[in-house]
Amino acid sequence: MIFRFCVKFLFVLMWILTAFIPSFAEEKETKLEEIVVTATRTEKEVGSAPASVNVVTKEKIELKAPKTIDQTLNDIPGVMVRRGKGLMDTRSFITLRGIPEQKRTLIMIDGVVLNNPYTGNVKMGGYFPEDLERVEVVKGPFSSLYGGYAMGGVVNFITKMPEKREFTFKTGYGSSWDRGEAMDDLRRVYISYGDKLWGKFSIFLSYGWQGTNGYPTDLNVQTTKPPVGITGYEVTSTKEGKTAYLIGDKGDNRWWDDGITIKAQYEFTKDTKINISFMRNRYEYNYDDPHTYLRNAAGNPVWSYGSVTENSFLNGAGGRIQNTYALSFETSLFKDLKMKLNLSYLDTEKDWYVTTSSGAKLDGSCTSTSCYVSNTPAKAYMADLQFSVPLFNNQILTFGGSFRHGYANTKEKYLKNWKDENLTTTLKYESKGKDKTYSFFIQDEIMLLNNLTAYIGFRQDWWKTYDGYANDVGKAGYPKEYPSKTASSFSPKFALVYKPFAITTLRGSIGKAFRPPTVYELYRTWTSRSTIYVSNPDLDPEKVTSWDIGVEQKLWKGAKVSLIYFENYMKDLIYRKTVKIGSYTRQEYVNVGKAESRGVEFELEQKFENWFRVFVNFTYTDSEIKENEAKPETVGCRLTYTPLWKANIGAEFEKSGFQVFIIGRYVDKWYGNDDNSDKEKNVYGSYDPYFVVDGRIAYQITKFAKLSFSVDNIFDRKYYQYYRAPGRSWFAELTLKF
Repeated sequence: MIFRFCVKFLFVLMWILTAFIPSFAEEKETKLEEIVVTATRTEKEVGSAPASVNVVTKEKIELKAPKTIDQTLNDIPGVMVRRGKGLMDTRSFITLRGIPEQKRTLIMIDGVVLNNPYTGNVKMGGYFPEDLERVEVVKGPFSSLYGGYAMGGVVNFITKMPEKREFTFKTGYGSSWDRGEAMDDLRRVYISYGDKLWGKFSIFLSYGWQGTNGYPTDLNVQTTKPPVGITGYEVTSTKEGKTAYLIGDKGDNRWWDDGITIKAQYEFTKDTKINISFMRNRYEYNYDDPHTYLRNAAGNPVWSYGSVTENSFLNGAGGRIQNTYALSFETSLFKDLKMKLNLSYLDTEKDWYVTTSSGAKLDGSCTSTSCYVSNTPAKAYMADLQFSVPLFNNQILTFGGSFRHGYANTKEKYLKNWKDENLTTTLKYESKGKDKTYSFFIQDEIMLLNNLTAYIGFRQDWWKTYDGYANDVGKAGYPKEYPSKTASSFSPKFALVYKPFAITTLRGSIGKAFRPPTVYELYRTWTSRSTIYVSNPDLDPEKVTSWDIGVEQKLWKGAKVSLIYFENYMKDLIYRKTVKIGSYTRQEYVNVGKAESRGVEFELEQKFENWFRVFVNFTYTDSEIKENEAKPETVGCRLTYTPLWKANIGAEFEKSGFQVFIIGRYVDKWYGNDDNSDKEKNVYGSYDPYFVVDGRIAYQITKFAKLSFSVDNIFDRKYYQYYRAPGRSWFAELTLKF
């Protein structure tokens, strides 16, 4: 009731502003409006786009100076960015509008889909924000233009292509304020060169590297109490509230990543150009020696007691190598008919991690079956052909087709030594599978009146999975070969954009989107202690129907406010069904879930000339599981990884060679368990509410040199995002541009 009252109040307030502000807000803004491509597949002013759109420009990226590309978006309403332990977080994600998990939001770079065919997730390591020209965030269902994964929306990272010669060199160093509380010894180096030759040929080259000695992010928490005579432990609790004991940590979580970008573009004519690019991104993480807090009566360290073994202090290494190849060609076939062809190949050359179990020792030794390395190379080929043509002086028709083929192959091999992933022995497990999708899409942009535009479109996808295979070596019933499965999805969308005044924009939309099951969900079965996690080759695609309505209003000089209300209705969600079989628990993927989410996005900003900006925004997302036959006790619970409230407040200052950026970010409590049983706060494994303040100051020393100093988590807030989140840290950087 309170939520609905607040929504009504805000919309009444916006109606009053819409009705009365235009009568006295007659100023004419001379600044050109941002152009967005992702929302319609054609160039469109942000204010005229048929969806809620945010554009992060390269100027804003340079001002914030984030260390990872996903951090460029952590102050945008309706966007949830999870990065629980800095650079080292391989579970980071970007989600939109309360639709949980990365596999339900489409992530692209220069139009190339980054959601991998194995899990649908995206790993951000090795991509450098310095490469970016801008980031386009389009919220709401967009399967009508982009197919699978776009249930919550689309994020498109667009890299630079210079118009003149430019050279950039950046280097920096930082560390935690108190040693061991955040990323220690963070080093960064970035270098790039770009040029445009003969007015037609453009080239951009870059290389970036960053690394840290980390800090103890992963704690050793046990539910078995150390016996009498052992000291040093701390009484705590599990995230579900059960008494537990903190007995140590798994060592400093170290990390490095690097990335190479090579781009070239040739313009034959004003309308005809070809673009080729290559990106190679790598990362690797590991842990230094673990620490036990336990001591016996003699003061000696204790690494095991009762059922707790020294393996509980161990964490294996991991890493990934990924190559992205892309080619695009665009031209005008006739006077007004434009064509664009995109071809891409995403090659996950290596994606590995090491797992240990009882029998693994501190010195790296393993029993024959206690340690193994899992590696999942994957490939995705994509072709996309698009045409656009104006019709009858008031329409723009966009249509085309797309093809995507994915393949992933997981192999687990036993290790002689868990500290060296190359010392493999025999095969433990293998699974693999392929999928392919054909699609056709069409969208008609119709100008009904000079200030009223309608967008009508749909996309038909035909999806097939095949060559499914699994082999749990030595187990009965293996190897298995799975039959192929086909499905199709029709994804329509309708939107209206109305501008009753030059400074007022009203928009609304309704549409459907889907997500096909991944190779992991279809074919990957694995065992952890007494639990068997079972795949399901008969899974169907997940679906969502969403609608939104919003208003954007310019108030007075430099002031702008926007308000959006949205609702999502999800069905056929994929959940784990739990069945007890003797001493084992079987968890199998099934389509049983229905869920809803609804919320409000509010944003207000005030600019003072061109040198000072203040802003505030918040997102309220009320989510609920409505049906789950696999786990009925979750009905009525909030969706995982979806905070109720999220808010940002900040200021930007740029004048006389100085740049200052400060922001406070609040994220409410959210849950990792679908039954919301992880209610405890400030314990390992919990997702705590937090408010952190980050700041950065930079000064242009000379025409070519800039020096900056930043502090993250200024007030040293202590909290957990499953892992122990970074405390206060600092970073100093020198930038040279020629």
